[in-house]
Amino acid sequence: MTNLPTRRDEAWRYADLDALARLWPLPAAEQIVVAEGDTLSRVLVHDTGGVQQINLILERGAQALFYVLNCGGDYGRVDLSVTLKQGAHFSLQAAQIGGDSQTLEIVTTVTHAEPDATSRQIVRSVLAGQATGTYLGKVAVAKGAQHTDSEQSVKAMLLDRSATANAKPELEIYADDVTCAHGCAIGELDPVALFYLESRGLPPADARTLLLQAFVSVVVDGAEDADALQALALAKLGALA
Repeated sequence: MTNLPTRRDEAWRYADLDALARLWPLPAAEQIVVAEGDTLSRVLVHDTGGVQQINLILERGAQALFYVLNCGGDYGRVDLSVTLKQGAHFSLQAAQIGGDSQTLEIVTTVTHAEPDATSRQIVRSVLAGQATGTYLGKVAVAKGAQHTDSEQSVKAMLLDRSATANAKPELEIYADDVTCAHGCAIGELDPVALFYLESRGLPPADARTLLLQAFVSVVVDGAEDADALQALALAKLGALA
C-alpha cells in the first residue's frame, strides 16, 4: 500500500488517520517463519506508539504463542497476519490499556490454509477518558482446511462513558468440517462487585484496580516472566485511576 488508507479501508476504519499520516510510510512488516514442529513464544510490549506489523507463517505442526500489551503513545497499532499450515497452532493473548485521547488497535488476520490447525485469540481492552480501543480479527478458513478449530474471545471495559470500544471478530469459512466460534462483550465495571469489595474494607480505588487486574490477568497466563508483564499492566491500569 503506497497511499494513505481512508475510512473506506475496513482495516483502518477506526484508526487515527492524522497520527498515521505522521508515521507514513510505514516500515516493512517483520517476517517470521516458525519451522516444522518448532515453537515460538513471544512477549510484545507496544508502549511507545506507532504501527508494528508482523507476518507470521507456521509450518506443519509448528506453534506460536504471542502475548501482547498495547498501551503507549497517542496512536498504537499491532497488526498480525498469520498463516497456519497443517496441524499448526497459533495463540494470541492481548491486552489494550488506554486513557486520555489515545487510539489503540489490534488487527489480526489468521488464515487456516491447511487441515487440522488450531487458533485461539483472547483480547481484553480497558479504556478511560476519551480513549478508543479497537480489535479487528478475521479468521479465514481455506477450502480443504478441514478440522480447523478456532476461537476468538473479545471483551472491553469502559471506565468512562466518553471512551469508545470497537470490536469486529469475523469468520470467513470455505470448509465444511470445522469448529469456529467467537464472542464479544463491551461493558462497565460491575457496581455490585465494587460494592462487595468496598464493604469488605477496600478503598474504592483499590477495589476498582482489583477487578481490572482480574479482567486482564487472563492475557498474561503462560507468558515468560508473567509477573513482570502483569506488573506493567497494573501500572498502566493504575495510571487510569
